[in-house]
Amino acid sequence: MPELPEVETTRRALAPLLAARTLTGARVHNRALRWPVPAGLGRTVAGRAVQVVERRSKYLLLRCAGGTLIVHLGMTGFLRVVPADEPRRKHDHVELLLDDGRALRFNDSRRFGAILWTADDPLAHPLLAGLGPEPFDAAFDAGYLAGRAAGRVVAVKPFLMDAKTVVGVGNIYASEALHRAGIDPRRAAGRVSRAAFERLVTAVRDVLSEAIAAGGTTIRDFVSSDGEPGYFRISLRVYGRGGEACAGCGAPIKQIRLGQRSTYFCAKCQK
Repeated sequence: MPELPEVETTRRALAPLLAARTLTGARVHNRALRWPVPAGLGRTVAGRAVQVVERRSKYLLLRCAGGTLIVHLGMTGFLRVVPADEPRRKHDHVELLLDDGRALRFNDSRRFGAILWTADDPLAHPLLAGLGPEPFDAAFDAGYLAGRAAGRVVAVKPFLMDAKTVVGVGNIYASEALHRAGIDPRRAAGRVSRAAFERLVTAVRDVLSEAIAAGGTTIRDFVSSDGEPGYFRISLRVYGRGGEACAGCGAPIKQIRLGQRSTYFCAKCQK
């Protein structure tokens, strides 16, 4: 599914297109997304100016005058800005109409995404309130990770992927960051040293920064808001490379199931 770099790529593409635009309404063709699209959404948003497009974890926040649209792309969702009279594509479920004659369309073939509205602080919404720090926040450091991991027997990879630990480090980027940091993904989080956590913080930020710069990672269905796929896949060192030679030492990359997710690592480089 789209991870933090893909969502951030989408945010950066949409921000200049929506800046200073006013919503004139909405067309909802299918309310049955992961959570039902709010009834009367068109009336709710009509006349509201889009003030800023933000991201929290994998959620896009379209902050408007008097409220916020919370958007989650789910597994196959994507957004694009098109002329409002352009024929709909299959799986175009929601259209947010803009005052310049265009529409922001949400397409989601599997319907695991969501478009919600809140008139309150979106960061206090039940979907966002319990989230951990952003990976680029100063609060995400080795001391924080060591304190949260103390005494934990859960493997470090699912620990890192837990959104209560840090947001936005999904399966792909967890595998990549742990490889760069030289940490075995099976190691208990409570047995990872402070020095290793310092390497991991740096690795997480580096791999996410590179992925954002490259436009995200194309895995199955992700396309950005302009319809172009992400290209970070060419830089993946371990993910999806089971049986291939490790770029660092030449040993074969191992593939296992960990926390019900495919996990790739080098048993020689990662201890």
